[in-house]
Amino acid sequence: MGKMNRLNWINFVGILVLNWICTGDDAFAEITHDTGFSSSESYAKTLDKEDPLARFRSKFDIPLSNGQTSIYFNGNSLGIPTKAAQVDMMHEMQDWAKLGVRGHFREKEPWYTYHENFRGPVTEILGAHEDELVFMNSLTVNLHMMMVSFYRPTRTRYKILMEGPVFASDTYAVKTQIEHHGYTSEEALIVVEPRQGEDFIRTEDVAAALEKHGDSIALVMMNAVNYLTGQAINVKAISELSHKQGAYIGIDLAHATGNIPLKLHDWNVDFAAWCSYKYLSGGPGAIGGVFIHERHAKNIKMPRFAGWWGNDPQKRFLIHLEKNFVPVRTADAWQISNPSIFSMVPLKGALAVYQEAGMEAFREKSVKITGYLETLLDEAKLDGVEIVTPRNPDERGCQLSLRFTKEAEKVHKALEKNNVICDFRKPNIVRAAPHPLYNTYHEVWRFVQILKDVLEAEPV
Repeated sequence: MGKMNRLNWINFVGILVLNWICTGDDAFAEITHDTGFSSSESYAKTLDKEDPLARFRSKFDIPLSNGQTSIYFNGNSLGIPTKAAQVDMMHEMQDWAKLGVRGHFREKEPWYTYHENFRGPVTEILGAHEDELVFMNSLTVNLHMMMVSFYRPTRTRYKILMEGPVFASDTYAVKTQIEHHGYTSEEALIVVEPRQGEDFIRTEDVAAALEKHGDSIALVMMNAVNYLTGQAINVKAISELSHKQGAYIGIDLAHATGNIPLKLHDWNVDFAAWCSYKYLSGGPGAIGGVFIHERHAKNIKMPRFAGWWGNDPQKRFLIHLEKNFVPVRTADAWQISNPSIFSMVPLKGALAVYQEAGMEAFREKSVKITGYLETLLDEAKLDGVEIVTPRNPDERGCQLSLRFTKEAEKVHKALEKNNVICDFRKPNIVRAAPHPLYNTYHEVWRFVQILKDVLEAEPV
């Protein structure tokens, strides 16, 4: 044996010994060399021990299933509450009982300005300035409110471009706005869809549609993350393409806020709207929010529907004297009514956790834990199961959508019987979203084992 071969053999044995020391009895479990992930259970537990965000799990109430702590992979549909949510809600209820109307102007966190407390914590999440943000209404209401300002069709520029397929509510909103202005969807709606045999839209296809219809497009409406496939689009590129053609661009952030890094201000997005009950764990029916780029937010001549809460706060209670609407030069000017306090309270604790963790660390774990799930699913070689979500981490958040050849609903029900709470979308998609703030690597490992067992018991 030559000198080089002996050295290689010694190195090989050394690596095996080191691996055995690190992983114990599972030392010779299969290793995924491309990713560095091991398929052993002990490796998953090691990842959890080394996880810098692991401490945040204890700040959440994990739902039970069949009397046991569930594997909750459904934060992309409805996030789970922080333990602070109940405390904060009880505090507000007690203050309401003690103070009545005086709670609007109490010394600490008065209800009158309560919504302003949330702007700071979401600046990093959205990549926005504080005066560009306001919490109000719900998502689809806010999309309508934004289209009042940003969809102002003319005789020659009247079309809306959007991608498909999208969540039905977006389609309803866009189509009814078009019809409200006297057009039909057939003449005024352009939909960019995935190519034949593909699942994702391509930026070049959006560019081609803009080039073809450019001078007739008034508004581009896109989802930053597609609800079904989990694809994250290139918002920056599409924003530039839209403005090049003279169109406004609005972004639905339902599945993006608190999921992927965003730089709405730097990307020059005109407006965006989001819900707070998914990744942000604001609770069912939680208050939504709006981003309006400062160049529009500061423009008091921008058309909008007005209400007393969008008025200059120094003059709100002078409405019986002041007959004219005086908008503030921030996104607050788009508010119509005072926001619901109780639909904001649970969000307070969740945003505090995000702020403490930081979006950079959140994203780092998101890429890792989603990649780990992807790797284990690939290794499992499950018949009749395909990962629909993009493989490129830059084109997704922490959701993986799995397409089943058949009986996906039956698989979903079987998972639920095994204490896995995830999401099913007809006809054949199961969505699993390991949330970096409260899900663990060991839960990912267990999920794949349970799915394997389910499929073996009842193949798809």
